[in-house]
Amino acid sequence: MVELCLLGTGGTLPLADRALSSLYIRVNGRAMLADCGEGTQVGIRRLGWGFRCLEGLVLTHFHGDHCTGIPGLLLSLEKAGRDEPFDIYGPAGLKRVIEGLCVIVPKLSYAVRLHEYPPEGRSFEMIGLKIRAFPVNHGIPCYGYRMELERKGAFNPARAQALRVPVEAWKTLQAGESVRTGLRKIRPEDVMGPARKGISLVFSTDTRPCETLSRYAAGADLAILEGMYADEGKMPLALKNHHMLFREAAEIARAGGVSRLVLTHFSTSLEDPETAVGAAAEVFPETRAGQDGMTIRLNYPKDQEPAEAVFSRKEDWNRAEGIPEE
Repeated sequence: MVELCLLGTGGTLPLADRALSSLYIRVNGRAMLADCGEGTQVGIRRLGWGFRCLEGLVLTHFHGDHCTGIPGLLLSLEKAGRDEPFDIYGPAGLKRVIEGLCVIVPKLSYAVRLHEYPPEGRSFEMIGLKIRAFPVNHGIPCYGYRMELERKGAFNPARAQALRVPVEAWKTLQAGESVRTGLRKIRPEDVMGPARKGISLVFSTDTRPCETLSRYAAGADLAILEGMYADEGKMPLALKNHHMLFREAAEIARAGGVSRLVLTHFSTSLEDPETAVGAAAEVFPETRAGQDGMTIRLNYPKDQEPAEAVFSRKEDWNRAEGIPEE
């Protein structure tokens, strides 16, 4: 299972009810962030999923609406008692940007490890997810992310019994380790079925439609893509500033066989994205507008069906949790 929360769905500038770009991702109690715009740490407190479980952050690019929340996030991690290293991934120039942002941050109690991408992007793992950072078209170095949670094959008790594996050793095999029974070595593949379909999601903001986005979005259970503008009359601005219209995101989802599309990163000119989603839904019916505080749970699929998605919105999102005293 993968749990997500849109902490901020705004682009360029924050609004009273719309913080800037940030996505919280949690798998089996381990968590990470994608982007860290202004308001991220407030959103985490409202959400209540915690700071201590955060292991790292991936950045799409270095425009302020995607990274100015980093100093506050790092301070909140320290106040939460962090002593483990924290990993930040992003485009070339990451070290210079983080050092500049953190001039106002005193010495931290933990290490911050920085990982810069080559132009073609990078594959890595975090919180149990296989992640691919891929370049998109925004006029400056900018990356989208495809994240996959793999799923092992089903354990076959009958096969384990036939091989005379003691019951107390079953968990070891399920965890991917071999065991010995007498003089025989039993490997996990001896008692596990073939790998089953896992969960895939894509997060990409600040781009024009491009080949890499279409390629990495293909077949995803969920795509969270930018919808900077809803009005077709905004196309000149979209071209000038390297952004997408609602319709263009929907076309990418439809062409790529995406199961569900959530739009995010809205222009300040969009007062209510939900009322503007209709045209995109005509292109791709499984389209909805994101909201700050929207949570999404992706459950493992049955057979070869798409992963089940459960959407909800925290009722008390506008009431922040108390901030602990120093």
